[in-house]
Amino acid sequence: MRVVLERSNLLKSLNHVHRVVERRNTIPILSNVLLSAAGASLEMKATDLDLEVTEATAAVVEQTGATTVPAHLLYDIVRKLPDGAEVMLKVDESGNSMSVISGRSSFRLQCLPQSDFPELSAGSFSHIFRLESAALKGLIEKTQFAISTEETRYYLNGIYLHTHEEGGKLKLRSVATDGHRLARAEVDAPAGSEGMPGIIIPRKTVSELQKLVDDPDIAVTTELSDTKIRFTIGSVVLTSKLIDGTFPDYQRVIPTGNDKQLVIDRQTFAQAVDRVSTISSERGRAVKLSISSGLLTLTVNNPDSGSATEEVAADYDADPLEIGFNAKYLLDVAGQLSGSDARFMLADAGSPTLIHDTTDDNALYVLMPMRV
Repeated sequence: MRVVLERSNLLKSLNHVHRVVERRNTIPILSNVLLSAAGASLEMKATDLDLEVTEATAAVVEQTGATTVPAHLLYDIVRKLPDGAEVMLKVDESGNSMSVISGRSSFRLQCLPQSDFPELSAGSFSHIFRLESAALKGLIEKTQFAISTEETRYYLNGIYLHTHEEGGKLKLRSVATDGHRLARAEVDAPAGSEGMPGIIIPRKTVSELQKLVDDPDIAVTTELSDTKIRFTIGSVVLTSKLIDGTFPDYQRVIPTGNDKQLVIDRQTFAQAVDRVSTISSERGRAVKLSISSGLLTLTVNNPDSGSATEEVAADYDADPLEIGFNAKYLLDVAGQLSGSDARFMLADAGSPTLIHDTTDDNALYVLMPMRV
């Protein structure tokens, strides 16, 4: 194999694929990226056996061939080469090493045979649909912060993607919850998604996908079956296994009878929560919201270091209420809202609270209260 290509093209593609590779691997081949040169392009592929990313980039192929080299090492070398440089990748006759040559720099990397590289066989996909990149980005970004990190409840370690009919319209919904909070976002269901199985996309796949859907003009092709999902985003193809589990009936925890409405300036509220939670020894401490007509008082008490209070003007005319929330969770939700105001729908101090984005009807958040 012998190819010549622009450093910028090589770096961009390596950046997309090398992140999948775990830094610590007991299986040596999983530390490597598969390079395949043919036609007028160089294809790169990396996998951790659950997730696989491939991308092809334009290259001058002087000799076709394929090999695998350490992914993070190749990425670091290319990253440190000067802007605008040309890079030559050349595998020696024995196939045991590959030279990376650019200007006066030359590196030699150990190769492992291409035949050892595992293939994440995708099987056949039952549903295919296209979604605008911005719509997919919204489904992910508005919900991913609520994904559980508790490994024992593995079925919560991802985003639940499914279709849901409401008012005669079919919606494509994403939901994530960790038992303390829930985030839900939806878009109009694209053609081809009808009858799709409800699937759970793993946290790592969600994280990689989030970095790839940054171009709003690209339409993403999504293919899925009961066990796998594949996203094609421009020249990048991401294939992932799905979490094999049953997502809980999230509809049951979304309250319908909350009748006390609190409307507050989102930024002012977030800054006040951030300030008073400084007193907490850890961010997870409860902040107490004392709500009365026209006024919200935030209070944090920490027996070790002191207390803090701050008053914020609010639009509220129901019975006075005191309720506590995890400060970090409040800040996470506030960070997702796009409108200038946040709308809280409350019931009482012990019941879940609904938070709406005033400018986006497609997003919904539920927070469980804390005892204060």
